[in-house]
Amino acid sequence: MDSSLQQRPGARRAALAFIFVTVLIDILSFGVIIPVLPHLVEQFTGGDIASAARWVGVFGMVFAAVQFVSTPVQGALSDRYGRRPVILISCLGLGLDFVFMALANSLPMLLVGRIISGIASASYTTANAYIADVTPPEQRARSYGMIGAAFGLGFVVGPMIGGWLGGIDLRLPFWFAAGLALLNFLYGWFVLPESLPPERRSARFDASHANPFGALRLLRSHPQVFGLAAVVLLANLAHYVYPSVFVLFADYRYGWGPREVGWVLACVGVLSIVVNAGLVGRTVRALGERRTLLLGLACGVAGFAVYGMADSGWMFMLGLPISALWALAAPSTQALITREVGPEVQGRIQGALMSLVSLAGIVGPLLFANVFALFVGADAPAQLPGAPWYLAALLLGCAWAVGWRYARPAARSL
Repeated sequence: MDSSLQQRPGARRAALAFIFVTVLIDILSFGVIIPVLPHLVEQFTGGDIASAARWVGVFGMVFAAVQFVSTPVQGALSDRYGRRPVILISCLGLGLDFVFMALANSLPMLLVGRIISGIASASYTTANAYIADVTPPEQRARSYGMIGAAFGLGFVVGPMIGGWLGGIDLRLPFWFAAGLALLNFLYGWFVLPESLPPERRSARFDASHANPFGALRLLRSHPQVFGLAAVVLLANLAHYVYPSVFVLFADYRYGWGPREVGWVLACVGVLSIVVNAGLVGRTVRALGERRTLLLGLACGVAGFAVYGMADSGWMFMLGLPISALWALAAPSTQALITREVGPEVQGRIQGALMSLVSLAGIVGPLLFANVFALFVGADAPAQLPGAPWYLAALLLGCAWAVGWRYARPAARSL
């Protein structure tokens, strides 16, 4: 990619199509294991749902802790050596790791596989920096919305396939995920262009920014970014309620197995595509990035409250279109943040933001899994399986308050 790419709409659209497909295949590979991983953990724990919930929390915490350390390194490497090699190494590592997890015959082996996944998962961080490389600031919210649509599409097809394969054998989705990740590697090797030309790269690999704490200090050096980063942290902490408890919650409260969970997650993905691909750009043009951010967070609060109250499956489904509008918030936040920094630090900023996501992931899985276990276990103070959703709604409410304070039009938000 040359530095004039932002002024060449045709080349820019082609580059975004490349990164869209790359992210889509990557998310598909993760999506197929969502309906089965908690059940595989449950098998290794002897079928005890409370124990399985706690172990799922441990898996999520460890995955996020590894990402907390590794994503700033990946961001700094992409600033120094380009986005393409980081994406390729990520895809190859994930493909080999899914093979390892498919062969795991114990809980410790499965946990080691998740650790390797945390190290290899770099495509989303680098994709965000890639978009900032090739897209003018005023068009970034829409472009980030398209990446959100790739996530949604991945979660439509992935959990459906994973639920169907998992109904046959809990190991089959891991083999399928391995094939997708390795296909993604081949796609990137032959098709994906570089977005950061040598003249726009960092002069050296900066070790002070290639660690989570140095990366967080980098955020503090950009005050407006730091305020918006708090929104990212709180929103992602709330988001971890899904991977932490949804599968076991749906089984406990509604009797849903892998196939039913796969269909529900597919529905979530369809709604995410509609919002990200069809509504983000229009809403930002109509309301501006700040108001779009606040609207999305408010819808997330309402949707989680519905989930918590739903005592039947059809009531839970009523919350899906409401919570889907939460997807308006993330592209707006990303667009606001990328306006504040130059191309030479976009990778490090995105790596720092992903460190915050990982920090949320260290706390979130244990927090939500233990809250769920507390309220469904034999010694529960009250039978309240919806408690994790209420907690997530509270966290999003806090994110809304922080967004109201820091996402100001005076800071070029509109």
